[in-house]
Amino acid sequence: MSELKVGVLSCSGEECLGGTISRLATRQVLEELKMVTTVTLCLPLYLAGGQEERNFAKVFPTISVDGCDKLCAKRSTEKYSGKITGFIDVSKIIGKENALNTKIVRNKDLTDEHLQMVDDVASEIVKMISQMSPDSYEGKSFRGCSCGSE
Repeated sequence: MSELKVGVLSCSGEECLGGTISRLATRQVLEELKMVTTVTLCLPLYLAGGQEERNFAKVFPTISVDGCDKLCAKRSTEKYSGKITGFIDVSKIIGKENALNTKIVRNKDLTDEHLQMVDDVASEIVKMISQMSPDSYEGKSFRGCSCGSE
């Protein structure tokens, strides 16, 4: 059985709180929770034609974490890499009004309530990852990713 590696493709929307929450929650999973080998995929690079990003998502289980119900990360992954393993719509967790808030978008403006939203979204990412199996990509080969996967 292979080691489970999971790609997490986070919203890159910087104009609303939902995008900020999605990026912070993704970083929390990658840097603090480290339950499996997780790799963040860069949405702007992905959209610009980054083949390493797209190839990773074709082979390894990948989750999108979208800041709002436009689901840009999810749609992009499905367009360029095929069916996504799972997706999280942050606005369903923190509320659409919060997610679309354009007044609070930077880390320095976040309150304890916002940091709790980050924890809640990170918890959903962890829950989704914990339901995955390494067998979901066993036997596939992958080369050419900057994350060090072979």
